[in-house]
Amino acid sequence: MDRTVRVLGVPMDLGADRRGVDMGPSAIRYGGLAEQLDGLGVDCTDGGDLAVPRPEARDPDADQPRGGRAKFRRETREVCEDVRTAVSGTIDDGEFPLVLGGDHSIAIGTVAGAAEPDESLGVVWFDAHGDFNTPQTTPSGNIHGMSLAAILGKGSFADESWAHTPAVSEENVVLVGLRNLDEGERRLVRESDVTAYSMSDVDARSVPEVVEEALGIAADGTDAIHVSLDMDWLDPTEAPGVGTPVRGGVSYREAHVAMEYVAERHDKLRTMELVEVNPILDDHNQTAELACELAASAFGKRIL
Repeated sequence: MDRTVRVLGVPMDLGADRRGVDMGPSAIRYGGLAEQLDGLGVDCTDGGDLAVPRPEARDPDADQPRGGRAKFRRETREVCEDVRTAVSGTIDDGEFPLVLGGDHSIAIGTVAGAAEPDESLGVVWFDAHGDFNTPQTTPSGNIHGMSLAAILGKGSFADESWAHTPAVSEENVVLVGLRNLDEGERRLVRESDVTAYSMSDVDARSVPEVVEEALGIAADGTDAIHVSLDMDWLDPTEAPGVGTPVRGGVSYREAHVAMEYVAERHDKLRTMELVEVNPILDDHNQTAELACELAASAFGKRIL
């Protein structure tokens, strides 16, 4: 990494049901993120945390899309617009934005900020879930399960400029490690032009092969890549501190290998986020510390 990394915390939990993920940025910092990057010789600054309203003070159903449900939609829009501004400003300053969540709804803002005018952006989404629901298909109304659909302008998000990022084409979006999809989003994924690798695909082909191919698809014809790493991508035995754990995820070493492949694309890597760390559910900050280690691998740490 030849750019200064600017850490941006987004203590967001409006997009999920389980409280605690708002403490994720602090847990990751406490887990040694700055020390990990410093050990690599990567210059790192901390931009602090963005302001996020408390859910207790807001009505989750005050601003609803027609024919669907998206809880805390107004507040999520406001936060994501602030994330977009912070990420875009970081890039304009010649630095690399490393965004810490917080729930996965913040990706809407990160991707919007990463998308430069008149450029195209590829996305690699490491996650147990598709995050491909719309307000019309969601069984829960939680926006962290709609974030990728929002970025791609699916359903009622098509007309919402704060959510839809036209610079991202479905053909350059790759989901890696899927193992839990709602029925409605399963249909949307199948009907779309995104590339989706389930854990069955990963098991059959290996992490290195799938991740290398995924990065190639995201980079094909695009100007830059965004990498979104949801910690529930890993198996809960490795990362217990997440709000929506799903058994059968990647192992500790497989996750590091994946991030080592990400590091090889540093010339195209524009932004990265680490999301869904929930310290309340964690075991001695294990998940947050692992997030720090994986960030180090993504920025070039190697065994030899």
